[in-house]
Amino acid sequence: MVPVKKEFVNNMFSVEGKVALVTGATGALGKVLAKAYGYAGAKVIMTGRSEGKLKELEDEFKAENIDCCYVVADPAKEEDVQGLIKASVEKYGEINILAVCHGYNKPQNILEQSVADWQYIMDADCKSVYIVCKYVAQQMVDQGKGGKMVVVTSQRSKRGMAGYTGYCTSKGGADLMVSSMACDLTAKYGINVNSICPTVFRSELTEWMFDPESAVYQNFMKREPIGRLAEPDDFVGFALFLSSEASNFMTGGNYDCSGGYLTC
Repeated sequence: MVPVKKEFVNNMFSVEGKVALVTGATGALGKVLAKAYGYAGAKVIMTGRSEGKLKELEDEFKAENIDCCYVVADPAKEEDVQGLIKASVEKYGEINILAVCHGYNKPQNILEQSVADWQYIMDADCKSVYIVCKYVAQQMVDQGKGGKMVVVTSQRSKRGMAGYTGYCTSKGGADLMVSSMACDLTAKYGINVNSICPTVFRSELTEWMFDPESAVYQNFMKREPIGRLAEPDDFVGFALFLSSEASNFMTGGNYDCSGGYLTC
């Protein structure tokens, strides 16, 4: 039996010096994770579709001495993602960590939802994950150093919900894709692929759910053993863990980050 090494224990949670690519960086969770990687010493590439918002983030991060850049790209467009990878490698030489934080939903009853609307959700939340992971994986393989992929999905990947035939399907597909990609990439290439599955966290779109007097909030509390809804900061530790050497034996997992939502 090989004894544990002090150097490994002291550095196993470190991502210092790594290059982290964060999609959906202008969203509530993407911004927090991108900044967390930067605080932890990683070089951060932020991507999204809004150049104005990305430039604001870059200015904010650089003011705190975070080594970062941004690349405008739509993750559902193959040519955009290919350009994103090229620009990232030109800037920092490699990509070691991928955090997929983008997403979209438009809740509708299946009888009212058009096939086009359903397909848009699938492209935004499932096809786009495939495209980004495919091209980042190829870059990591070419580098020959392995890598870490962390895909943010949802507790809705595990349970159905009225009006969510698009979203639940896309997130369920993304979780199964993560497990399948691990079978393709981990043993042969040293690329660990995992997803984290949060429940509702605070953002501009969900702020209305945080009113303690609302029926929606009170209904959530019936199934939240932790006693509150999530803040984006709640997922920083899990993302850094899955991006570091501490998680080297973890791959293909869809990990519960819900405050115990699935237990009730």
